[in-house]
Amino acid sequence: MSAEIYRDAWGIPHLRADSADELARAQGRVTARDRAWQLEVERHRAQGTSASFLGPESLPWDRFARRARLADTARRCFAALAERDPETAAWVRAYVDGVNESLERDDPAPEFARAGLAPGRWEPWTPLAVWLGTHILFAGFPAKLWREHIAGHLGPDAVALFATDGPGTAGSNGWLVSGERTVTGHAVIAGDPHRYIEDPGVYQQIHLSCPEFDVVGLAVPGVPGIAHFGHTGTVAWAITNAMADYQDLYRERLRRTGAGVEALGPDGAWHRAARHTELIEVAGEEPVEVEVVETDRGPVIAGGPEGLDDGTPAALALRHPPRVTAELGFSALLPLLRARRVADVDRALDAWVEPVNVVQAADTEGGLLHRVAGRVPLRAAANGLGPVPAWEPDHEWNGWHETPRAGLTAGVAVMANQRGPAAPLGVEFAPPHRAERIAALLAAKDRWSAADMPALHTDTHLASAAPLLDRLAALDALTPEAAALRDRLLAWDRRMDAGSTDAAAYAAVRGALVRHLAAHPALAVAAVPPAYPEVLLPWLALVPRVAYALEHLLRAENLYGIDRAGAVRAALEEVAAREPAGTWGDTHRLAPWRALPDASREEPGLSGDHDCVLCTSAVPGLTDLAARGPAARYVWDLADRQDSRWVVPHGASGLPGSPHHHDQQPLWLAGELAPVVTDFDRLVKETDV
Repeated sequence: MSAEIYRDAWGIPHLRADSADELARAQGRVTARDRAWQLEVERHRAQGTSASFLGPESLPWDRFARRARLADTARRCFAALAERDPETAAWVRAYVDGVNESLERDDPAPEFARAGLAPGRWEPWTPLAVWLGTHILFAGFPAKLWREHIAGHLGPDAVALFATDGPGTAGSNGWLVSGERTVTGHAVIAGDPHRYIEDPGVYQQIHLSCPEFDVVGLAVPGVPGIAHFGHTGTVAWAITNAMADYQDLYRERLRRTGAGVEALGPDGAWHRAARHTELIEVAGEEPVEVEVVETDRGPVIAGGPEGLDDGTPAALALRHPPRVTAELGFSALLPLLRARRVADVDRALDAWVEPVNVVQAADTEGGLLHRVAGRVPLRAAANGLGPVPAWEPDHEWNGWHETPRAGLTAGVAVMANQRGPAAPLGVEFAPPHRAERIAALLAAKDRWSAADMPALHTDTHLASAAPLLDRLAALDALTPEAAALRDRLLAWDRRMDAGSTDAAAYAAVRGALVRHLAAHPALAVAAVPPAYPEVLLPWLALVPRVAYALEHLLRAENLYGIDRAGAVRAALEEVAAREPAGTWGDTHRLAPWRALPDASREEPGLSGDHDCVLCTSAVPGLTDLAARGPAARYVWDLADRQDSRWVVPHGASGLPGSPHHHDQQPLWLAGELAPVVTDFDRLVKETDV
């Protein structure tokens, strides 16, 4: 045989081949068969060409992708990979061959006709570009612009006051329960990566089998292998975002010299910068020219010799490990698939680069691993806080941090983007609520099984409600309606369940309070962000920043003279005077991103909230809709892999009309999981490829 494709009852692809390269080709082929439109969108986004068919709304991203040189970085990384690790480069090429074969032979997905587009051709470096485009904003380097912005208006103390995770950077949970704490005597790993929810989803359930390895896990469509979540039968691993700081912004001094550009370097001399122009095609509009400039620090992603769009003199260069080293970490992918013990996973991850993750792994012999993986540069602490002057020598990179390791406590390790093993590598981390809640739930029971884990996935207790409820308890002289609402909220069980009217009332008061605080003149001075590119502005929006820092703002000794008791009172009275709210799920609904919006689809209501273990993030004060949430859930059982479970928000297929397009959503909403099937005799053979 060359390769065989099988499907289980959920349409999940199970692939079997005679070699790793043939398997990669089959993975590329089945991914393009199931996700052709998704692959086309991701390829264009990585190249900065998505506006050519999606229109002007995609122009800000395309402009950023071009200026950040994502495609060029991917080309460099693949060229270096081919020289340094030809086996992995050939494996990636095989995957790309499979993608192209499917795009050429199979009927195109219906979205192509809707967009007036024909499938394009993948290059060997395209999977690296897709990976880079997916993760370039994952570390949240624009938060450095927020710190500078808020400190400029409110002083340096405001940086700590507003410290919280930024858009799209946190929310993932993971926990490892060692064999001493399970009913089988073997470890269980479980969790749920939280990202922006996309349709089709960012994770692809898949089973890859050849004589060298047999692995189930969650792949990223467009990228071969299984990077983040996998189970080989004898060892399993999972990750969360470490919240490490590994991307720097340099404030550049640029000047034009005829047709060229020069940048002032840390040696006090002017150095030639690379410069060229590119044309971005925009559907329905004239093409847009973009100037691409790169200094010795990195590509200039904002501003230029003439400053920002509003004339403010500024130019910001982005420095990040793949651009500096021409490495993305793809050399870890094949060793991960071949891993048999945690020591193998550990060695594989020594090659990891980006994003920087906290990893947990366990094997059938009792081996356990809890470590950070990825590249974090050694440099001055100021580099982590905000943009730094490129012309000063104190901000250069000087090697790489050692990646920390951690142990277990009472047979358990919990990771939820909190200040944990990666603390020496980061600046801001997620609030501790999710990690503390998971640890408390695990401590409440002596022995756990794989079947027990969904109860943790779906826990909706909101510990971060305490500061607002404490403020409500201190109020007096309320109107009867507000007093009744206050008493009702104080009796609430603090669970953000979709069917809860109390959760809806709490969210309404919280949102009103966020708006009141953000509108106060003391904070409103920061409401207008600098004229940075549009793709960076979500990190600079005041209302979300107030929302996610609400705990700190309510507990701080003083908040710039703001009458917080008065603001809480006003918010409570405002909500009490309205018609009674419905349930939390009435307004807290899923809002997945689709390249081509589908207004006909009614999205479901959700349980959970930003600081719940079930982290379905609304933006209080702005919207109750949840664009972020569990992009997958998994339970890896080391006692028997076929007792493992998984689920994604939609389904295995990206094809509209497929029975597997959204068939997992009822499970996902109910907190249930689909079985992991690894026995090919229990699967339905689809075809040879």
